[in-house]
Amino acid sequence: MAGVQVTATDSTASRRVAFAAVDPKDLQARIAEFPRWHYAFEFEGGVSTPVADGIMLNRHAQRRRYFFEPLLALMGGSLRGQRVLDLGCNAGFWSLNAVEAGADFVLGLDAQQSYLDQASLVFEAKGIDAARFRFERGNVFEHDFAEGFDLILCLGLLDHVHKPVELFEVMSGVGAELLLIDTAISRARSSLFELSSPYSTRDMVGPPLVLVPSRSAVVELASQFGFKTVALELNISDYSGMGDYRRGRRLAFVCSKSLPLDRLAAEKDQSIVPWWVRDPRALRAV
Repeated sequence: MAGVQVTATDSTASRRVAFAAVDPKDLQARIAEFPRWHYAFEFEGGVSTPVADGIMLNRHAQRRRYFFEPLLALMGGSLRGQRVLDLGCNAGFWSLNAVEAGADFVLGLDAQQSYLDQASLVFEAKGIDAARFRFERGNVFEHDFAEGFDLILCLGLLDHVHKPVELFEVMSGVGAELLLIDTAISRARSSLFELSSPYSTRDMVGPPLVLVPSRSAVVELASQFGFKTVALELNISDYSGMGDYRRGRRLAFVCSKSLPLDRLAAEKDQSIVPWWVRDPRALRAV
C-alpha cells in the first residue's frame, strides 16, 4: 500500500474517513493474479481489469442502460437511504454501481470465493468506505440474513436456480420493497417454468438443472409475494453481445410492493410471430 491518503464522506454517519490509496503497480499485479475477469473495471493510473471477450464491454454497458438507469430514474436519480442486497454479486460490478449511486450499504453474496476476492479488491482500489459494504460467501437458500434490505439485485440468478419459489421466499423474507431482476426467460406465452440444463455449471446454485421462467411466470410468482411487476422495455442501442435479449430469451423486471411503477416503460406483449421472422438479422447473428 502506498502512503498517499485520500478521504471520502460516510453518508450514513456524516464523518470523514481516510483510505490508503492502492499503488497502481501493486494493483495491476494483484489483478493479474486472477485468471479470469468477467467485468471490466477502470481505476486511477490507467489500471483496468482484463476482459477476454471485448464484446462483453458493450453487453455490460447496455445492460446498465437497459435496467439499472430506469431503476435510478424510478428512485429519483439516487439510491440514497437504500440498503441493497446483491445476489450472485460476482466481482461486485452491480454492487459498485449501487454504492456509486448513493446506496447507504450493499451486501454482496456469491458462492464463489474467487469472485468475492475480486469484489473486495475492486472496492479497496476504489476507496469505498468499508462501513458501506460487505461481501460474503454462501448459498442463497442456506445463508443467514441477519439484517433487512430495501432493494435486491437479482441479476442473472433466477435462471441459475432450481427453486424459484424458494428464491422469492428469501427475497421477500429480508423485507425488500423493491426487486430488480434480470433473467433468461422461456418464450412460452403461458405462465410456466422450462426445465433446462445450463451450458456452464460454473456459477450454479444447486443441481445442474434449472427452471427458466416465462415472462408471465415471473409476474405471477412475484405477485404471490405481494409485488407488482413491470417487464422493462428493451431500450438497447447496440445489440452486439445482446443476442439473448434480441431473440426474446432474456428480459429484466422491476418488482415493487409499494412504489408506483407506472413511470417505467414496459415491454410490449409477447408477439405470436416467431423471433426469427420478426428480426432476420438476429437469425443471421446466431
